[in-house]
This record gives sequence, C-alpha cells and structure tokens, in this order.
Amino acid sequence: MQDIQSRVKQLKRPGLLVRAALFGVDEYRRSRDLQRLLPGLGSAAHGPVLIALLESERALEDERIAHQMAYSVARHIDLLTAIMAEHRDFEAVQRARALS
Repeated sequence: MQDIQSRVKQLKRPGLLVRAALFGVDEYRRSRDLQRLLPGLGSAAHGPVLIALLESERALEDERIAHQMAYSVARHIDLLTAIMAEHRDFEAVQRARALS
C-alpha cells in the first residue's frame, strides 16, 4: 500500500478542477468544511482524514469518468480543496516532528 504522501502526489486530475480547488485552499477551515465532507472525522488526525478524503474523491473521479448523472463537480472541487489543505497541514506536522 502506498503512503499518504505518494497517493496525494500521484493524483492527476483535469487542470480546471485543480485550479478551481486551489482557489479555496486558503479559505479552507477544517472545523467547518470537514464536518460537511466527512461527518464525524473533524477531530481526527490528518493522516486518517486524508485517506478518507482520497477515497471519497476517488469515488467521485470514477463517477466523473463514467459520466454518471450523480456526479457533482462542486463536491469534487470541495474534496480536492480539502485534500490540498489537509496535505499542506499534514506536511507541516511531519516537518515539525522531524525537527523535534
């Protein structure tokens, strides 16, 4: 199984989705946004949250590729934004641990 860092760095999504998600990264608030995206995981560590976000995003990516009616571009952008923000915070925690 791949580690979290590798899974995030290997994500390849359409540029328009990625650019739209980047606009929201600075406005991302874990306490507000995670409750909506992954109810019950708002207080979990960054690692488990990232895994859950990646799994949810993978399901949406599958829907997008299959042109399914249930696909929501807005939710996809929200999940990608959360992944980017959580990954940023995850890396900061990892760096802080490495310096300790």
